[in-house]
Amino acid sequence: MAQSILVFDFGSNEEAAQQARHKVAAWAQSFRLGKKILLKFDREESSAATDGEDGEPATEASAKSKSSKTESAAPRRETDSKTEMSENSAAGSRVRLLIRLDFSDHEKLSHQRWLVRIPAEEPFKSAKAETIRTGDTAFAKTAKLFDSLD
Repeated sequence: MAQSILVFDFGSNEEAAQQARHKVAAWAQSFRLGKKILLKFDREESSAATDGEDGEPATEASAKSKSSKTESAAPRRETDSKTEMSENSAAGSRVRLLIRLDFSDHEKLSHQRWLVRIPAEEPFKSAKAETIRTGDTAFAKTAKLFDSLD
């Protein structure tokens, strides 16, 4: 099987990453690619993110507990708290999009065309791109990372 993993680093630009996700989903549906093209997000918290009260890094659970404490003091609309949490998490995190192309051996031409097409499209142009092929030394590590993500 011809496998490749494309890694796009969008930095803190969550909106561009979501546009890229929609683009890949549209391709998968319109070209009937099924499981031949899969994507997953890798979000990493930056070291400059605010620490929790006990000195531990701020996580989504601690952010939820902080927001629930503030909600009891002053009730807010639910949409405002969701938007605020997404803005806070997007501001302090690095977003990477991993796309795995998994074509069979007789589809080498399609595989090559997708390797060329995806980085050339608009939402992907702004991101730092890296292509990892099956024979590369970093492929096993990246494939393990891809499988571990949800």
